[in-house]
Amino acid sequence: MVAKFELTDDSVVVVIGTGAGGGVLSNELAQKGVKVVALEAGGRYLPEDYINDEWESFGQLAWTDPRTTSGDWRVAKDFSGLPAWIVKAVGGTTTHWAGASIRFQEHEWKALTSYGPVDGANLLDWPIDAAEMAPWYEKAEAKLGVTRTGDRAGLPGNNNFKVFEKGARALGYKEVHTGRMAINSADYDDRMACQQTGFCFQGCKWGAKWSAAYTDIPRGEATGNLEVRDHAHVARILHDDSGKVTGVEYFDKDGNLQMQKARIVCVAGNSFESPRLLLNSASSMFPNGLANSSDQVGRNYMRHTTGSVYAVFDKPVRMWRGTTMAGIVQDEARHDPSRGFVGGYELETLSLGLPFMAAFLNPGGWGRSFTTALDSYETMAGMWIVGEDMPQATNRVTLSDVKDQWGLPVANVNFSDHPNDIAMRNHAYKQGQAIYEAVGATRTFPTPPYPSTHNLGTNRMSEKPEDGVVNKWGQTHDIANLFVSDGSQFTTGAAENPTLTIVALAIRQADHIASEMAAGSI
Repeated sequence: MVAKFELTDDSVVVVIGTGAGGGVLSNELAQKGVKVVALEAGGRYLPEDYINDEWESFGQLAWTDPRTTSGDWRVAKDFSGLPAWIVKAVGGTTTHWAGASIRFQEHEWKALTSYGPVDGANLLDWPIDAAEMAPWYEKAEAKLGVTRTGDRAGLPGNNNFKVFEKGARALGYKEVHTGRMAINSADYDDRMACQQTGFCFQGCKWGAKWSAAYTDIPRGEATGNLEVRDHAHVARILHDDSGKVTGVEYFDKDGNLQMQKARIVCVAGNSFESPRLLLNSASSMFPNGLANSSDQVGRNYMRHTTGSVYAVFDKPVRMWRGTTMAGIVQDEARHDPSRGFVGGYELETLSLGLPFMAAFLNPGGWGRSFTTALDSYETMAGMWIVGEDMPQATNRVTLSDVKDQWGLPVANVNFSDHPNDIAMRNHAYKQGQAIYEAVGATRTFPTPPYPSTHNLGTNRMSEKPEDGVVNKWGQTHDIANLFVSDGSQFTTGAAENPTLTIVALAIRQADHIASEMAAGSI
């Protein structure tokens, strides 16, 4: 039975966004008997709807509403309207994600203590640590069915991995395997094993990859405590004279403005839409936006230090076959300032189909070197760099002069690389090229960062209210019944892909919210 709640029902928890944070939170609360209305700006697509074609799938799933960019980052020049590749659909970006599921390392929870002050960076220790998160990570790993944890075997290695592994081992790297992936290597939790189709970014047509779209969301609905409203674009969060949140206004699928009352509101729209919503909810009581007495809403945007390395070989690799990102080198994901930077990075296998390769290999760099690279597509191997970038107060989401189809100011994303980010990327380019050269690459291509990224920060978690937006539970410092439930609450980014941590935090937050509701404290 799918629940249907009244707009006037002020006992519900309203969750805005249905991805790794909001989708999991909605289900976890529903399982505990809490009534939830989840509002999702996009449509609803299931595995039978996914399209194994890059451009067509992008049109189906991506958030293509306008956004603007500024700063010296390459993306602002090449893809100014697309600062990150975010999904607008039930399940959020868990539809598009690659599945890499890695825990933060102990030192990464305390970046300021671990690294010391870094000039120009706004480092801060998380108000939680590895020991506190360990039991929540275990719950998240079981939910996602993460390989190489518990008794779950790793995925098999495709050709792209075999080239990557051989080169990495030739360089002396030890932590090399097909990764901890939320993609089944055997049937698990009513989901079949990976069929090695290779369109992981386009939505898994087999359901082998975990996505909130076809796991947590339908399970939450089956309890009778969760109602998901798709094509519901939230405009603003409302509050009463005491400063307590009372509900949200949203545009429904017909373009009509609706108002859903709420006991608690949880914002999980990712690191662009969550701060944008808080800023667009400014009022006479909160002139700078909701939960923004610290002036930290939108600040400290992180997107991980990224880039790619591709290489051409004499023999076919056909890197597009098999699980896209089942391959990782973790040896560089350590803190070792002798390399010329703080923090570390992962190297992960990656392949793009020909349409995206044409767009991203060297944006705007047409000519013989580019066309001959595309001619060599069959003999190409590829990897992605993902490393810890430095939070900076000036890297931030603000409201743009541009308006969306509802007349609301869109997010402007300002980002400039920190010198630490550049030093890390250059080191990773060198190591990635060396991996491929060790196995006979004839050409290597260090490729600039593209919009496929990890959106982090902008509503960061902090011990002290003046340093951030939310406390250790994701509860805003300013408003007791307003929570942030997505990657925007990240204090620092760590080197690891963030989804597992977002899920672990959401499970933990649901536990906290349910117990606080039962106690009558919120």
